Amino acid sequence: MAITLKYDYSASRKLISNEQWSQVHQPLLAARDEAYADISIMQSGSIPADKDPLDAGFINYPQNLLDEYARDKNNSLVGRMLTSAEILKSQLDRLVVLGIGGSYMGLRAIYEALFNPYHNELDRPSRGNIPKLSFEGNNVDNDAIAALLSLLKTCDDPQDLMKRWGIVVISKSGGTLETAAAFRIFREALENYYGADSKEAKEFVVPITGDVGKLRDLSNLKGYPVTFPIPDGIGGRFSILTPVGLHPAAAMGVDIVAMLEGAASMTNLVKTADLGQNPALDYVAVCHIMEKAHGMTTRILSTWGKKLEAVGLWYDQLLAESLGKEEKGAFPLTVVNTRDLHSRGQQHQEGIRDKIITNVIVEQSTHSDVTIPQVSDPQDKDQLNKYAGKGMPEVMQAAIKGTNKAYADVDRPTSDLMIPKLDAHALGELFQMFMLATVIEGRLLKINPYGQPGVEAYKQNMNAILSGKM
Repeated sequence: MAITLKYDYSASRKLISNEQWSQVHQPLLAARDEAYADISIMQSGSIPADKDPLDAGFINYPQNLLDEYARDKNNSLVGRMLTSAEILKSQLDRLVVLGIGGSYMGLRAIYEALFNPYHNELDRPSRGNIPKLSFEGNNVDNDAIAALLSLLKTCDDPQDLMKRWGIVVISKSGGTLETAAAFRIFREALENYYGADSKEAKEFVVPITGDVGKLRDLSNLKGYPVTFPIPDGIGGRFSILTPVGLHPAAAMGVDIVAMLEGAASMTNLVKTADLGQNPALDYVAVCHIMEKAHGMTTRILSTWGKKLEAVGLWYDQLLAESLGKEEKGAFPLTVVNTRDLHSRGQQHQEGIRDKIITNVIVEQSTHSDVTIPQVSDPQDKDQLNKYAGKGMPEVMQAAIKGTNKAYADVDRPTSDLMIPKLDAHALGELFQMFMLATVIEGRLLKINPYGQPGVEAYKQNMNAILSGKM
């Protein structure tokens, strides 16, 4: 399937000189080629010090999964994920997913983008016989954990489908405290409910983890019949299109094959297309020039509508952890419009000129248009009869165009990332584009986009304090 995502940077391009655009061309292509060449270096096992760590495995991973699936459907990793997902989907009415950072934010992005925002409040037939979804293990918030435990304790008949729940726990090492503590807590609740030695206590827990580590050891000890790998060579924030995101998404009924196809198509386009026809390169070029030539160090991802806010939060982590090093790296910020026009719009319009805005726009709504109703003249106190019959998509388009014009009138740069409609294929394109763009920009800046040494400091200090060593 052809790429559906489009990046329109014409408004920003007016603030970029031909010389600036020309100067970034060859360095950007070199950075792109280096990012793809990293795959061979990683596979060789001989990684130079300046490239260590090197986690370029995400680049070809979608196509590799698709190729394996085409060769050996049921026995492939995709086939096994689909089989497990169908069991969870048919036998559980709530799925509790435990993970933090890249082990959590990707699935949340998929869920919020593709599902009814009131999914958990619908009855099972209205949900398409798909489980409810709850997230934990992403914080150490006592009240949030207690609230979910309390909700699960309302389940009082493990033989009743409507009162059955299970766990997917995601951690590469199993040593991240937030997720490990949550797994111990919710595993105890699950074993108390079904019986510690019951079949359900094993089959309704699916660990997704590395080949070695604490969670792998515990999984082996417990004898969980189904586990899935977090592949080596793919870091957490790049893992959304591995079992980390794909397996629980499949358990929620998402077409993960279409998502992988979208990602693979984007990988091929970014590898081969030149500046001007390449959304990842064009995005990096605009952002890089605006940062270096105009001091615009804040990257605003402006999602129009609520369904892509979690995609923005996923991207915040991706950009911050990948490029926020050596006292470099742009500051990412996700906003949701029109909501945040009433809180941040003033600053974007008239504040410090340190912001480049990328609008993420879904062109086709999932549902039929909701229109503004006509009322009798005496009731027209809000004076909306002049807009009667107009649908919310038309109102949204007016808001987008009006906001972009307001910014353009005062030379505030914007670009539009256009998604024809929200589906699994389009999300696969979007995720892969952002991941590739981030790595390419890292190579352009001479920053290793892999690894996150700054995150490890808080973990070490927290563990030391809890152990009484600090």
